[in-house]
Amino acid sequence: MTRRFEDVDPVRTFRWSRGERHFPGWYWSATTGRYVGFESWLERDRLLLMDFDPDVVGIGSQPFWLHWHDGERERRHAPDYFIRRADCSAVVVDVRANERIEPKDAKAFEVTRLVCAQAGWRFDRLGIPDAVLLANIRWLSRYRHPRCLHDSAAARLREVFSIRGR
Repeated sequence: MTRRFEDVDPVRTFRWSRGERHFPGWYWSATTGRYVGFESWLERDRLLLMDFDPDVVGIGSQPFWLHWHDGERERRHAPDYFIRRADCSAVVVDVRANERIEPKDAKAFEVTRLVCAQAGWRFDRLGIPDAVLLANIRWLSRYRHPRCLHDSAAARLREVFSIRGR
């Protein structure tokens, strides 16, 4: 059986260890209707933004391994996200703040970009998002879980905003 990359389980586990400086976890995605993993707060922030993008219809975290030889040793890299867009195109995403990109990371991102181009996919390396946009999306994201969907309230909001939109 074949599965789309946005539907596969992560290829590695998200580890939580006391005293570590990263903060992995699971975010409930309204786009996918399931939990999607992240390994840092920056990845979580980018995941929130992807979840609110109307062109994104699928999100998978740590979807596959890339293996290559760098001339000295075997290397491998698991991109952070695989995104399926409404037009059926694919985007592979790595998340890293600009100031935290070391030479080995830059090489892994370049290899990922080349592989994605061969597959007909886009590759994006994303950094720190705009703080105001992110603050608004964080606030709104709290209300996207099914436990917050009350049909009568949602119907009333649609009614009010459809009148104003005319």
